[in-house]
Amino acid sequence: MFFWHCSGADLELLQKCRTESSKYIGIGATIFFTGLFAALSGAYALYTVFDSIVIASIFGLVWGLMIFNLDRYIVSSMRKEGKFWKEFALAIPRIVLAILISIVIAKPLELKVFDKEIQPELVVMEQEAYGRQEQELRTRFIPTLDSLKSEVQTLKSEIINRTQKRDELIRIAQEEADGTGGSRRRNLGPIYRVKKANADAAEIELQQFTLENNMRIEALEKSIAATDSSMVAQLNALEKTRINGMAARMEALSRIIEQSNAVTWAHWFIVLLFIAIETAPVFVKLISVKGPYDNLLRIVEHGFIAQEVEEVAQTNAQVKERTVKLPEHEKTYVANSLDAELG
Repeated sequence: MFFWHCSGADLELLQKCRTESSKYIGIGATIFFTGLFAALSGAYALYTVFDSIVIASIFGLVWGLMIFNLDRYIVSSMRKEGKFWKEFALAIPRIVLAILISIVIAKPLELKVFDKEIQPELVVMEQEAYGRQEQELRTRFIPTLDSLKSEVQTLKSEIINRTQKRDELIRIAQEEADGTGGSRRRNLGPIYRVKKANADAAEIELQQFTLENNMRIEALEKSIAATDSSMVAQLNALEKTRINGMAARMEALSRIIEQSNAVTWAHWFIVLLFIAIETAPVFVKLISVKGPYDNLLRIVEHGFIAQEVEEVAQTNAQVKERTVKLPEHEKTYVANSLDAELG
């Protein structure tokens, strides 16, 4: 009786058609278990969002009941007339809707089936997200650091160049003094004194330049250290965001499907399985022959239609009787209106 009710059939009529019992039990059971799968699927999907078993259970139950009611309506609204292609054309929207429902139901359960494969991929996605955050943070500081370091290197290079120039002047003066260079005469004459003066001037200039530049280098290195410390502090403050939501799991599953043929096949088998389960009641109703229940149902519905026509005709007859006393032109108008309504 429970599965009969799930099938959407009229229980009073179905009890008169015991030969139809198994068919409608099968249809009702399929609809019931589809709703059950929908409830489990919805509950799991919402648990990944709210992390609450109570909230997920309530919304999952509501979702399952909605899918159950929708499937029940889809099947119960189909009528058997013994004309397959006409019935098939009328069933196409129902089949499309059933396929959409099956895909929606299958996805959360599919995520649960592949949960062990999805978890490592989520870790990879977390690392990638952290890497992007780290790179973006470094991009903010690296140009400044590079500029400061470049300026320090330029100043140090200038000091080195001037030191080499001073050393060269000292060497030239020394060679002039010992006769190994310059005039090749060993003496401390005017030429030596000129070269010695150039070397001494270079030494004084170097000391002044070194003092000024060392102060600038020290300030720049403090700026480099402060900038680097700020960058390290912000890098340490970065937290690896826990990626575990529905969208992230779907993204992880998509990446796994692209990487593995086995998972791709399993994915399609699960989707096709749920499509088969969801569309089964529609196809069973569609391909089954017109049975006693369908005939009884048609008789009952025809009785309501006949009763409606009879009541309309009776009402029209009463209206015509009341129009006898009306003027002739109003009688004609009322008669034409009633004839047009009756067809």
